[in-house]
Amino acid sequence: MILTCPECATRYQAEATKFQPSGRKVRCARCGHLWHQDPPPPEAETVIPEHRPQWTPPVVQPPAPPSPPAVRQSYVPAPVMTREPPEAAASFGARAPSRWPMRLGVAGGWLLLIAAAAGLAWSLVAFRAQIATLWPQSASLYSAIGLKTGTAGLEIDSYSSRRTVENGEPVLWVNGIVANTTAHELPVPAIRAALTDADGRELYHWSFMADAMTLGAGKRVPFHARLANPPRALRHVELRFAKDGE
Repeated sequence: MILTCPECATRYQAEATKFQPSGRKVRCARCGHLWHQDPPPPEAETVIPEHRPQWTPPVVQPPAPPSPPAVRQSYVPAPVMTREPPEAAASFGARAPSRWPMRLGVAGGWLLLIAAAAGLAWSLVAFRAQIATLWPQSASLYSAIGLKTGTAGLEIDSYSSRRTVENGEPVLWVNGIVANTTAHELPVPAIRAALTDADGRELYHWSFMADAMTLGAGKRVPFHARLANPPRALRHVELRFAKDGE
């Protein structure tokens, strides 16, 4: 018997003995269309040799597509027989999966990466004092970009000031020691010297560095600073570590 796909009009040669009286499901090997095929009508008992009975395929009225391209009819191997339940036929008309979930996943991944990078940058700035404590060499990196680290664990100890005259002009000398009271190596920041009068008003200030950039655990390092022509109203010298921006 000859089967014709109602979807693409492809024709097949099939054996009538494989069809039960109730018919069976048939799938088109070309387009995958699944339909129910009735068995061929019983042959007449008496057949006239000069006249061969013609079998008319069932009338199928698919929706008329707009100007469909011509389909070349040809014989192909026997169609694929299936015993799938009728519900499986609905899956052939399903649409391709949407790409929006994949696109949203990619965009979410980029947002997480940007957020992680921003959080890392903020942590490097906000916790620069702790980082400099664990890694003293990072203090020079922070200083290069205009950021100063904290001074927790460092103390200015045993400092003094004296005045001398050199080449006929007054000179102020400031000496002292910076001590590391922690169990970690720390960077040594700049030291700020403020000159005040008898009423405690600041007359002048300047900054200078100690004799080492970093200081080991429990170590001490001296510092020496010289200022020519200090203010005449100078009465006191106050020292502290310079803050950020000073």
